[in-house]
Amino acid sequence: MMTRSNITTLCRPEVRSLPTYNAGASIASVRTKYSLDRITKLASNENPYGASPDAIQALRESLGQLALYPDPRCTALCEEIERQTGVASNRILFGNGSETLIEMICLAVLSAGDRVVTMAPAFGLHEIFSLMMGAVVEKVPVDKQQEFDLEAWETALVGRAKLVMFSNPSNPVGCCLSSTQFRELIDFVPADTLIVVDEAYGEYAVGDGYPDSISLLSAQSKPWIVLRTMSKAYGLAGLRVGYAIASEPALVAILRKVQTPFSVNFAAQAAALAALKDREHLRSVVDSTRLERASMRANIERLNRERNFGLRVAPSRANFIFIDTGRSSRVLAQQLMRRGVIIKPWVESGFDTSIRVTVGRRGENQHFFKALVEVLEATPLNDQANTRVLP
Repeated sequence: MMTRSNITTLCRPEVRSLPTYNAGASIASVRTKYSLDRITKLASNENPYGASPDAIQALRESLGQLALYPDPRCTALCEEIERQTGVASNRILFGNGSETLIEMICLAVLSAGDRVVTMAPAFGLHEIFSLMMGAVVEKVPVDKQQEFDLEAWETALVGRAKLVMFSNPSNPVGCCLSSTQFRELIDFVPADTLIVVDEAYGEYAVGDGYPDSISLLSAQSKPWIVLRTMSKAYGLAGLRVGYAIASEPALVAILRKVQTPFSVNFAAQAAALAALKDREHLRSVVDSTRLERASMRANIERLNRERNFGLRVAPSRANFIFIDTGRSSRVLAQQLMRRGVIIKPWVESGFDTSIRVTVGRRGENQHFFKALVEVLEATPLNDQANTRVLP
């Protein structure tokens, strides 16, 4: 007889051992736990400036049609991406956030024992969904400067791989491949391998040598998919909209076989279409974020020079910064949370002294900075007490 104590035997072995994705703490849970009035959430790389007013208006107008099923093909959205990119709409696929598209790729492509090459540290779902299918995941670490290590990528890609998946800019580090480096990495990939480039933070990196991935990938013969999201720069994280651009319509057709029929709801489609068309709001968000990102980095580097806290800030082209604190990331995150600041502790092996901090508005960033100073003063770099939670 099946009992609750052995219910896990129903699961596939790959699922039993899967790591759990850390979605982070909510503002409500932190407020309740610590009885705080002011909470600054800088953990999930959300857009602090919000969605386009046009998207909000479109969302309001969509409410009268909620009794209807949405367009399963997201036709209007695909046509808008075609207009903006020149890619035919039959090579474009929308989904309920780009993470569901990652899951669909793994469901459609991977079998037990297949080899997947990604980077370290990495967006957790690149690894989790691959492991879910029984694949073997090999991770290529960033180099000592916390940049892409192209020599290590070349070595890793000598052997056969079913899937190569990486983010550019990198999540969580924020480092970015130049056009030349991007082309070089793609050249390393074996001919029969699917290339997946996750550009969730691409809007923040455009310019200054950021690669035109569509053009560069189109110039070679290997199959590829570029993933983008409406959750970050477009400010629609709560509606869950992402899309894939594929090398050929046949890839989109394969992914549709593992997609639920109404993946993107009616309201989300309406808001996303309006957001895509409001290029001025996007420019404003990106410009403001870049200014605040530079300010945050400068303040932390200045603090480190003046106080010798042992911090190391990675280069970032995204809407977050990655800081190696030399201290337990879990403990540091809890100490910051007690002071009303939520950040993302990175717990991946080899990077568990690093934290990822979203670039917020000026006041939010100042709140983080003040709390960080307090925590660092209470937790000396070489003090073994940094493994315990301080008040």
